[in-house]
Amino acid sequence: MSLQPSESERSIGSRDLTSWRSRPGRWLRQVFGALAERLRNTELAVLVLLALAAALAIGGTMLAGEIYEAVVAGSSVALLDRPVLDWMISVRTPTLNAVIATFSASGGQLWMSVITGIAITVVCLRWRRWTPLVLMLITVGGSLGMTVAGKRLTDRARPPLAESIPPPETSASFPSGHALNSIVIAGMFCYLLISHLTGVAARAATVTLTVLYVLAMGLSRVYLGHHWLTDVLASWCLGVAWLSVVITCHRLWLSQHRDHSLRRRPIAPTA
Repeated sequence: MSLQPSESERSIGSRDLTSWRSRPGRWLRQVFGALAERLRNTELAVLVLLALAAALAIGGTMLAGEIYEAVVAGSSVALLDRPVLDWMISVRTPTLNAVIATFSASGGQLWMSVITGIAITVVCLRWRRWTPLVLMLITVGGSLGMTVAGKRLTDRARPPLAESIPPPETSASFPSGHALNSIVIAGMFCYLLISHLTGVAARAATVTLTVLYVLAMGLSRVYLGHHWLTDVLASWCLGVAWLSVVITCHRLWLSQHRDHSLRRRPIAPTA
């Protein structure tokens, strides 16, 4: 198996991932290229960029937690959280409770790790590439870092135990680990798959299923009374931000390797 980028990785449909159309994108590409040349190692340059991004992401989570606490102290957040939880409680039924609890459990640390591990192993073996594993490890690592930082800083109380469906959760409420991990893991799988799918309908179906899964997992936490709605909304925002960072770094890596390939390509002799 290889870590070198393949042709299928470099595009999603007609979209060339190594082409930077916006001015900020082109500037970032130039900065990364200069860093890679200085370090004389593209992979090391990516790791340096990701380490910086991870530090910023965790710092951003802590800052968001401080702002979040200030908002909660002003009780304005309750205007959204309490009515939504009350509505969720009103539509509960024993059957629906069992179904949603089982589905939500699949997004916990144990089952999510097992499912993700099996899926990423199948993808790596089928494509004969290490790239999916590396991208997933980086994605999950950042997500876990943001979850731990947010929970330790805010220590926000979860909804009352009397209004939650067992088993009870004991960690802090913000951010929602289920919501954050589900969006980054499902999002990364979606990104990997659509780069290898050739049909527009197949790519559209993959994106749609990913969005529905992320929405269902996040809202299941509110339905069960394990999180406030704002915990889930904040987690989705953090997840999208981190996923964007990892995908951007992957695109920079692809672009740098493409540039190296073009430079090494022999020039055809002229007649």
